[in-house]
Amino acid sequence: MKNLRFHRANYTIVKQAMLNLQPALERAGLSAKLLLQVHDELVLECPKKEVNATARVVRAVMESAFKLDVPLGVEVRAGANWEEMRAV
Repeated sequence: MKNLRFHRANYTIVKQAMLNLQPALERAGLSAKLLLQVHDELVLECPKKEVNATARVVRAVMESAFKLDVPLGVEVRAGANWEEMRAV
């Protein structure tokens, strides 16, 4: 029960990022699509040529989902499958 507030806050941040993400990707002219959410992760699909640009947009959207007093670090990884994921 003590973790409830932390998990609720995390859930709220991820949900807000999800709402902001697709419009931001479209404004950037990217074709990436949000496929699913797994706990505090968002899984997207995009063409290889858009990986770096998509990663920049995803990081910016997730880090700015809420104004916090501390920085919100975001790790972005890309790969053809889970085993091949590498930091971007």
